[in-house]
Amino acid sequence: MMSGGPANGGAAKGALDLPAFSLDVQALDLGADVKAVSLEILQTESREPVRGKQAMDFWSAVFPLLTAGEPFVLDFFSHLERVRDFCAAKKIAFRDAGTRCVVIPQPTQEQLQQLFERFEAETFGVRAGDRVNADDVALTGELSQYGLDAYQVAYQRYSFCAVCEFEDGWVTLLSENIWSTEVIRRVRPAAKTFDVYISRPQ
Repeated sequence: MMSGGPANGGAAKGALDLPAFSLDVQALDLGADVKAVSLEILQTESREPVRGKQAMDFWSAVFPLLTAGEPFVLDFFSHLERVRDFCAAKKIAFRDAGTRCVVIPQPTQEQLQQLFERFEAETFGVRAGDRVNADDVALTGELSQYGLDAYQVAYQRYSFCAVCEFEDGWVTLLSENIWSTEVIRRVRPAAKTFDVYISRPQ
């Protein structure tokens, strides 16, 4: 558990009764043509980002819920030798794609926790949807060149693309179909398990 209070998953509580950690979920304005939702895990009182093992355990539980059973992959585009070496040491399957991209298909929750904890300081991506079962040569080529900016064009081909910036406590979810209310519905089981208060800032 991330704190000692009663599980809530978004239930209304008095200010003094809130858990130690909060997940802020809200629509994000990235321009008229981009639909996005931000997820930010914060210390409830100080509003500082939550980092380290507790946060990585939480995020590794959140992503399988966000995918809702659909296939997904992780995309790395920097420090690739470290990623390859780590995956080889932990026996995590991966493949090279594009000129500078490593794709990790369908990691288990335990593998997600290991990857998230090891690469918390890196920015990387997650894609979900049936399209991940086939090589997306155009996207991996653009990821190799432009990093996760490539998602802003490609995300409509997937159920979602997510930009993970765990060191800052952030995930940005790009999706045509998953709104903030649906994000909250999907992640509520993890919020209850880890005793994280779900907040929707205005």
